Parts: sequence; C-alpha cells; structure tokens
Amino acid sequence: MHVSITSQTMLPHQYRVQRVRQETPDTFTLELHPMSEASAIRFVPGQFNMLYLFGVGEIPISISGDPRKSPTLVHTTRAVGTVTKAMRGLRKGDILGVRGPYGSHWPIASGVGRDIVIIAGGIGLAPLRPTLYSIVADRDKYGRVILLYGSRTPIDILYRRELESWRSRFDLEIYVTVDRALKSWRGDVGVVTHLISKAPFDKQNCLAMICGPEVMMRFAVMELLKRGVPDDRIYISMERNMKCAIGLCGHCQFGSLFVCKDGPVFPYPGVKDLLSKWEI
Repeated sequence: MHVSITSQTMLPHQYRVQRVRQETPDTFTLELHPMSEASAIRFVPGQFNMLYLFGVGEIPISISGDPRKSPTLVHTTRAVGTVTKAMRGLRKGDILGVRGPYGSHWPIASGVGRDIVIIAGGIGLAPLRPTLYSIVADRDKYGRVILLYGSRTPIDILYRRELESWRSRFDLEIYVTVDRALKSWRGDVGVVTHLISKAPFDKQNCLAMICGPEVMMRFAVMELLKRGVPDDRIYISMERNMKCAIGLCGHCQFGSLFVCKDGPVFPYPGVKDLLSKWEI
C-alpha cells in the first residue's frame, strides 16, 4: 500500500482547551478551540481526530460535537489509558495537538425521506451525537428519528441532560435502557438490542446507524435483519485499536481493511463476513 505522508497528515495543530466536563465517573468531554484560524478543522459526523498531549502521547478520538459549531471541537472519551488519564487532568487554557479529521462518515444524506434509527451502546453515543445534531438541524428532511441507547447503569448514561432535552421534543423518539438498574431507576432494563423489536420505524424505508461494543453491534444487526431492514441500509462504526490514523502501523487492520483509512464507518454488507468472525 502506498501512503502519502505530508505535513497535513502528520503534524498536529495547536488547540487550546476551553472546557473539561466530567460526564460520568470514568468519561469526560474536552472542548477545544484552534490557536489560529488557519488550523481550524472542519469535519462531518463520524470522523475522528488524533489528539496529542505533549510529552505524554497521542490517541484517536471521535469528534462528538456539532459540525455547525466549527471551529470548536468536542471530544468525549473514557479515562482508561496513560494518555486519556492525563487528559482528564487538563484545565482551561492548556494546549493540545490536534491532527485530522480522518475517516469515513455517517451517510446522513442517504437518510433523507427515510426513518432514522440510531443505536448506541455506552460511549458509542459520542460518535453518533454529531449525526443527531445534523439531523435535528434539518429535521423536516427525515421521517421518524429514533435513538435507542443502552448504558451499563444509570450512573453511566452519557449526555444525560441532552438526552432529557431531546426526549422532551415531539419530533424525536428517545429510548434509554440500562443493563443494571438502581432503586431510583424507572426506565427500561436490559440490553439495547431488546428495544429494536419495539421501536416504531418503517423497516423498508429506514436508515440504521450503530456504534458500540462489537458484540452489541453484532446482535443489533441481527435484530434489524430479523425485523426486515435491508442490510444495505445498515451502517456500523468499527472504531478500535486505531493508533496512527494513516494505515501505517497496522493496529486497526480488520481483515483486508484498515479501520482508520477505510472506516471507521462501514456499510454492513462490506464487513458482515468479518463481523461474524470472533477475534478478527
């Protein structure tokens, strides 16, 4: 494979931290603003950036903000490794390096005139949030818009206030379930895939977008197919193990594909043979 390495693909631009917001006990959101207009990044829903914490390291993180609010970038991630744990300690005014955007995007345009079904598990809601922003901004172009979101516990629900705000609208249908409920929880309990059979959408005229743990996506696709959704109307995000963003390191190789270059958003027919095999 020939890869053209340029300053645009490898050199990070400097962004200043505007805000660090704790979302859940292990998840936080960074709001970033470019140091100069020349370095401002424009993106489409589904793409990701490489964030570089000087002296610590670099990681790929999906963009989870509103595309219309560029040049501000929003990234939500879990504090699970050396870099993300260090990033959680950032304060307003600190500097990060950003390069991107990279990757494919959610096919929002092909959903015009159709029902939209968005299925998210855990932090998988973050890469899908820009899609919701874009759809809500042009709400009249779509049929029913349905979000099915699953979390481990009520404490782990991401963007809680925003979900409550969306749920109060008459033109969005939001369903939230948790794997394990607390005494105060009055909502659904169980895996998010159980909601698919009950969701009110036109199986023959819909577009489904899925992001979450691979086992959840595998069963979500199975439920959609069982419901009668055509497989070419199903898209999934295969974000995992990405490291360099330009296909050189091989960490994100997925069969013959590279998630960072060919994805992370894939039409289901293009990866169904790989998705059905464990440990690829």
